[in-house]
Amino acid sequence: MCDYSLHEVPSRPAKVGDRLVSTQFWNTTTQGFSAVGEPKVAVCLLPGTELAFESEVRRKETGFLLSFFKKEPRHIPHRVGRFRQVNLDNPCTHHDAIEFPDGQIVLLTHLCVGQYATVLQLPADQTAKAPAEARAHARRSASARV
Repeated sequence: MCDYSLHEVPSRPAKVGDRLVSTQFWNTTTQGFSAVGEPKVAVCLLPGTELAFESEVRRKETGFLLSFFKKEPRHIPHRVGRFRQVNLDNPCTHHDAIEFPDGQIVLLTHLCVGQYATVLQLPADQTAKAPAEARAHARRSASARV
């Protein structure tokens, strides 16, 4: 899924092996992932998608005191995480987040821009659907030719 504030940004679904970069999309209030070389296209992740980051993840400090004290980004001592959505009961807030092995959850809008990650695995139910959808598409194409 792509966060509510990215609905006006061109997007495409993530694929296994995609090399992504955390991006601040022009004229939006949020960040997300784009594919390397496609900075204007949001790559939408499904809940459960597993990512491997190129290095330790950096997140921006957030909160009231940030405006008074410039702080260095915090490092999260992990290089893998799983995409998930949070706060789904509130339609007017950011939902896209990464959950790390220690249980820490970080909104994508709080990640520092310019971090690279690779899609390791899509959710199991999504990968199970893909071959079935391909077979159905092949059947429809074959029947259309007859």
